[in-house]
Amino acid sequence: MAQLSPILKQATPVVVDHGEGAYLYDTDGRRHLDFTAGIGVTSTGHCHPRVVRAAQEQIGKLIHGQYTTVMHRPLLELSERLGEVLPNGLDSLFFANSGSEAVEAALRLTRQATGRPNVVVFQGGFHGRTVAAASMTTSGTRFSAGFSPLMGGVHVAPFPNAFHYGWDERTTTEFALRELDYLFATQTSPQETAAFFIEPMLGEGGYVPANTEFFAGLRRRADEHGILLVIDEIQTGFGRTGKFWGHQHFDVRPDVLLIAKGLASGFPLSGIAASKELMSKAWPGSQGGTYGGNAVSCAAAVATLDVIAEENLVENAAARGKQLLDGARAIGEKTPGIGDVRGLGLLVGSEFVTSDGKPDAATAQAAQQTAAQKGLLLLTCGPFMNVVRMIPPLVVTAEQVDEALEIWADVVASVTTGS
Repeated sequence: MAQLSPILKQATPVVVDHGEGAYLYDTDGRRHLDFTAGIGVTSTGHCHPRVVRAAQEQIGKLIHGQYTTVMHRPLLELSERLGEVLPNGLDSLFFANSGSEAVEAALRLTRQATGRPNVVVFQGGFHGRTVAAASMTTSGTRFSAGFSPLMGGVHVAPFPNAFHYGWDERTTTEFALRELDYLFATQTSPQETAAFFIEPMLGEGGYVPANTEFFAGLRRRADEHGILLVIDEIQTGFGRTGKFWGHQHFDVRPDVLLIAKGLASGFPLSGIAASKELMSKAWPGSQGGTYGGNAVSCAAAVATLDVIAEENLVENAAARGKQLLDGARAIGEKTPGIGDVRGLGLLVGSEFVTSDGKPDAATAQAAQQTAAQKGLLLLTCGPFMNVVRMIPPLVVTAEQVDEALEIWADVVASVTTGS
């Protein structure tokens, strides 16, 4: 009898029977408050009726129409609808299946468009698990260890992670930009650098937001040297941060935008957006794929955009995100074992540390597991896996946030005091 790989470890013991909104119900009928959202994927909650109906209707018409062979209406409609929410000037789209594929498509595009071999990524960033994407990932060695050699041409600059460095945000930002200039002088000439790849907020790297000054510095250097700024919105897009795009918090203009996760409420779909002028510089035959732009996924994505707009989910993410962050910070302020609580919108992380300020992965793991026992599903992240993250769906209510915070307060008290 075949089984799943023993390397695949479940973060929780839950075997799901069905889901509805912010809740999952296991095979024993127990209800769990899901603050993982499929790692930020089920943006409109589990099985939103509008998304379910769109997918069901599309399955009865066309399941798969390979989009370099034939065209289909859901893909055309999705492209048109995305044009209404994409940043100005990003009017050309390429669709794939996963975030990693989007990253690799953007890497290929930026290298081909500029004729330059190198890219700069930022410490703590996560961009995927395929070879090129893993080579660009520095949120943890678990994503890239054991299958070297990795892809060349990747250079790593500091991210303005003030808590990690132990400085204030301004000092950290000045340091990060100064080190980027030093990297240009010592490792990759700007004339050989195709692109910056950066998340508006580190995801797997520990839920650390960037800031306006840092992005302004990247944009200036990109414009000065002809470098393309690629913003990875795979986890932060589609309202998750309380704005439609995470980079909108920082008043910056991307040259390429990466999308996935919350785009289709659980159906696999990803893509890159750029200007038509830039996208046209990709080499013929360099973009394609069997399942990219799948008809059912595209139909679900159109329905997702409808739900986000009609139910004011971006605004809800902002309000509920503030409620969640304020509540988590209040808990953290009373807990010496939590060194920092941070986030944007419905992305909130609590970082556990020991009495001497070192990463405390054991307590973070205990908190995540204890929360699961109490009916609150959470995940850990960060290079040392000492950050517990909360990622509820955009449909989460004030009452559900209160419920989660009540459980979280009990959990934190239990694992940090032994009570």
